[in-house]
Amino acid sequence: MHSVAVSGGASKALARAWLWLGLMALIGSGLLAILLVLSRTPGIQDVFPLKDMFRAALVVHVDLSVAVWFMAFAAVIWSALGRDGVAWMGWSGFALAATGTAVMTVSPFLPGAEPVLNNYIPVLQQNTFYASLWLCGAGFGLAVLRALITTWPRPFLGAPLQLGAFLGAVAGFLALAAFVWSWLIVPRDAEIEPKLYFEVLFWGGGHTLQFQHAILMVVAWLWIAAHLGQPPVASPRALSAMFWIAALPLLVVPAIYFTIPAGELPHMELFAKLMIWGHPYMAPLILVGFLSLWAIRRSEAHAAKSAFIASFSLFAVGGVLAYMIQGANVVIPAHYHGSTVGVTLAFMGLAYVLLPQLGFGEVKGGMARWQPYVYGGGQLIHVLGLAWSGGYGVQRKVAGAEQALTTLPQKIGMGMMGLGGLIAVIGGIMFVLVCLKAMARWQRG
Repeated sequence: MHSVAVSGGASKALARAWLWLGLMALIGSGLLAILLVLSRTPGIQDVFPLKDMFRAALVVHVDLSVAVWFMAFAAVIWSALGRDGVAWMGWSGFALAATGTAVMTVSPFLPGAEPVLNNYIPVLQQNTFYASLWLCGAGFGLAVLRALITTWPRPFLGAPLQLGAFLGAVAGFLALAAFVWSWLIVPRDAEIEPKLYFEVLFWGGGHTLQFQHAILMVVAWLWIAAHLGQPPVASPRALSAMFWIAALPLLVVPAIYFTIPAGELPHMELFAKLMIWGHPYMAPLILVGFLSLWAIRRSEAHAAKSAFIASFSLFAVGGVLAYMIQGANVVIPAHYHGSTVGVTLAFMGLAYVLLPQLGFGEVKGGMARWQPYVYGGGQLIHVLGLAWSGGYGVQRKVAGAEQALTTLPQKIGMGMMGLGGLIAVIGGIMFVLVCLKAMARWQRG
């Protein structure tokens, strides 16, 4: 695994295309994030009445920064590690996903965009937005199918990173199948509250998708460590076994769907338990990640190293906060911001590794080395502010006066949230600028 080779030919071209899509999604999400932070920051929220824009912006911000960015970069990993073949499937998937992303980005500005702030994939009740979801789903579905074909491990234990990519694709396939299954099974009754309907619709698949993100995050960590000259801290066979162990809870997903219909309370409770009891199977891989991070502590400064440090730190904070959730307050977004930002930073670090290998320019300079610390540091302040405020009862998914910030601790916590969010936006802009600078130096081949 020391020095990971990137696939050539059509797979390399596909990896480049998916990276562009992920970057465009982050640009759109970052612009919307500015509105979100301002609409919840004490003082500013009173000067600029952004509350009405908050919910529509939140829907598209979440979908671009989590659903589209994560799936697009997953496709980068699958393309870079996969064998050549069925390129038509990859390009068809990319075209559909890119079209869906463009449609999704403009949908809030079209008539009838009524936001529904359900978990995992919030929606706008609007035919244009629904079309964007189907386009993205079909596109990413083709990317997942191609990944299952091209990263299929040979032999059974296979090369650890390619096996990790394959198991991530298995998780992605089960998640997309769960979405479609729920859509077919759960009745769309006019009497059912939209938030409840979409909560149920995306519940099982949303929980399953977290396993894809977590497995691919570890793939990114180990890839970064290998790029920085760190030999694997475990044998390839042991690492492969750890990836299989981490994926074992995925066996429960079809079992839940076969035994309890989607939409019933036990169905949702079992997926909540799957998160609690399933993710600890990642512990051996997380330990390997920590040991790899410790092993590169004396290596020279590099943007990918900074991202690895920030990613592991944020993911650990998010994991700890998961066990502190009590009620529907802002500790919940504090937890998932920590965890998802941990994944994002891992992908940012791997992007820095892959850019020159995909034919773009080298990532150099102080901005690149500091970007993960600015982004990660801002997100850490943001997360701690949310966690602090949640301890004082501030509710989630509200903005402006609805937050009812009556006490000084509440205002301090949400002020931290606002400050951290703005710093993180700066860090996100830095990432985009670093990538665009490197991508401007594209060399064919």
